[in-house]
Amino acid sequence: MEVQGEKVNEENKKVLVGVLAILFGGLGIHKFILGYTKAGIIQLIITFVSCGILAIIPFIEGIIYLTKSDEEFFNTYQANKKEWF
Repeated sequence: MEVQGEKVNEENKKVLVGVLAILFGGLGIHKFILGYTKAGIIQLIITFVSCGILAIIPFIEGIIYLTKSDEEFFNTYQANKKEWF
């Protein structure tokens, strides 16, 4: 039963992270929520240095997050800790 509860939490995190990446991706908020502090700081710096032009990267990441299945999202970004794409 705990496994099912875990999946529901991860599904909610997937949607939250995906939407935040699309809307506020340049700030790296989605990276911080996933626990990737270093990647979040890098994303924030990249956005400011490029004057927001490279904020397209987290927008694409958000779309990728939302199109993955719940299990695939969990395995890729939660269990295996893949920080980028």
